[in-house]
Amino acid sequence: MIREFFAGIRILGRGFGMWRTHSKLLALGLIPAVIAFVLLAGALIPLALTLGSITDWATPFADRWISPWQELLRFSLGAVILVAALALSGAVFTALTLTIGDPFYQRIWRGIERSLGGPEPTGDTGLLTTIGEGIRLVALGILVALLTLVIGFVPVVGGVLASVVGVVLSGRLVARELTGRAFDARGLTAYSRSALLRSGRARVIGFGVATQLCFLIPLGAIITMPAAVAGSTILARSLTERAAPPHA
Repeated sequence: MIREFFAGIRILGRGFGMWRTHSKLLALGLIPAVIAFVLLAGALIPLALTLGSITDWATPFADRWISPWQELLRFSLGAVILVAALALSGAVFTALTLTIGDPFYQRIWRGIERSLGGPEPTGDTGLLTTIGEGIRLVALGILVALLTLVIGFVPVVGGVLASVVGVVLSGRLVARELTGRAFDARGLTAYSRSALLRSGRARVIGFGVATQLCFLIPLGAIITMPAAVAGSTILARSLTERAAPPHA
């Protein structure tokens, strides 16, 4: 399991390596990523700037508490809210970017498929399917954020546990969404797609966690997104080939 987890991280590394060999192709994905990043930053920055007011409003019962307990409670609550928001941001950023830049990312994954050799999948993903998957991703991202928020209130270990759970679950969602094009092009049903992802769960989580952590780096999401699309194509190919019968 550990080896598979790090194999997923290495796959994202191979996706970043495509910047060296397919720079013009991956550069197509920068503009949609910049647009999505600006839109998301427009929501996250005001949230971060008003966290103090939000925590004060949410904890009126602590107004009479003595220092440092009042400050500690409100700081902890603010940190938990921020962690939950960041957990959701990866899903929202992925959904927005893939929807806005659908034609560009179609070209990227097809170009990577050709560079990998072998038979090239001929299926396609329509815009309506992309929008539907994006809505589904955001809805699941909200559930992950709420779960992260609840876990954050666990005494002592809540903050750390919420951060880990948020990154792992949101990373898995992002990985599932990113592999969607490559799987759809192979004509896989939702059941078959889920079965493939389960068969390589540790690899998928490793890829997703690495991607999510890169998204959290300031401006890292912009450079990472095209590389993540390339890496997810490699991931989907590896899972499909591993599941194929020996005689195939």
